[in-house]
Amino acid sequence: MISAGYLRECIQVYGSVRKSAVDSSFRRLGIEKLSIGDIQRLEWDALESKIRRWIRAAKVCVRILFASEKKLCEQIFDGIETAAVDEACFVETVKGPAVQLFNFAEAVSISRRSPEKMFKILDLHDALVDLMPDIESVFDAKSADSIRVQAAEILSRLAEAARGILSEFENAVLREPSKIPVPGGTIHPLTRYVMNYISLISDYKQTLIELIMSKPSTGSRYSGEFAELESKPPLALHLIWIIVILQFNLDGKSKLYKDVSLAHLFMMNNVHYIVQKVKGSMELREMIGDDYLRKLTGKFRQSATNYQRATWVGVLYCLRDEGLHVSGSFSSGVSKSALRERFKSFNGMFEEVHRTQATWLIPDTQLREELRISISEHLIPAYRSFLGRFRSHIESGRHPENYIKYSVEDLESAVLDFFEGCPVSQHSRKRSQ
Repeated sequence: MISAGYLRECIQVYGSVRKSAVDSSFRRLGIEKLSIGDIQRLEWDALESKIRRWIRAAKVCVRILFASEKKLCEQIFDGIETAAVDEACFVETVKGPAVQLFNFAEAVSISRRSPEKMFKILDLHDALVDLMPDIESVFDAKSADSIRVQAAEILSRLAEAARGILSEFENAVLREPSKIPVPGGTIHPLTRYVMNYISLISDYKQTLIELIMSKPSTGSRYSGEFAELESKPPLALHLIWIIVILQFNLDGKSKLYKDVSLAHLFMMNNVHYIVQKVKGSMELREMIGDDYLRKLTGKFRQSATNYQRATWVGVLYCLRDEGLHVSGSFSSGVSKSALRERFKSFNGMFEEVHRTQATWLIPDTQLREELRISISEHLIPAYRSFLGRFRSHIESGRHPENYIKYSVEDLESAVLDFFEGCPVSQHSRKRSQ
């Protein structure tokens, strides 16, 4: 046809036949024809599924469907002196599917930002980065400028969306408003959510290190804490900042507990969970750094110490010698009435602590055991010594069982009930089974 002088007719026939074939192949890839408005109205679960499908389809479209169509065009119109016939035919053939393909990614890039979208947006960004050399090669004609420009702009918008989502996530962590204390001082859902989220962020480290170029706005309150971290990349500083504001929020939530001991236990549980999550991710630990990890470890250990002081100083104060000796002379005897009151005070305080703190929860087995051991190391020797010194004074009087309610073994057994998250009666049943 071309050699007979029917170039225009050949172009029209080629365009009609190939456009239909390309459109058919494009539809088989499962990319629906949706407007930007349609895409933005989709529920996130549905959109997430479509993003996964789009990433697979885009690779096939650009590298196989569009590339092979360009090659076919070049072969058919090879040697035609009329300028850029093959380019014009190719662009006209694939322009509809190409626009539809990139409109989807564009709609996602300008959609409403929310934390759960971060990782699919990064997947979309990485897929497009990977495809850009192919897009520039396939659409290298001047008539395809708009397609190349659209792809580059989408890439830029996706990067900006990721930066914006990270900033909004930080604000959401700082301002998370829940005012209901979690029962038993266990790990707050916010702590689990935030640490799982930044663990996922660390999985996208290579991409985000390139996208996150500015440091977090920490304000003067935390400037000292961040001064020693200046050498870290901006992404690492953002992750540390998220942990800092998470602790700030948790500290506010700890004040919702009426029992100060439980407030300290809550902080211990949550900061310990943060430490374990950082240790459990090689990428996250590398970015956070061992220096800051040691600082976090010191914080949860300090919370454990604060808990012990708040709970046990009063209990152990009952086991002191002061005030039990008559006339202030060590050899002149012991006041039995004062001693009986001292045992009663100890019994009452320990019973209350035992009853209450059995219902508190330390979900980490090792941490729970460590705290029990620490309690026993302070409580058991003090009680054994007190009992050894004064048991005979009580047993020589009436109804000693009213005052010496616990043997050393009883206390050792009772400490095992602590931090199980259920009432003492249930522990007793478990031990008897």
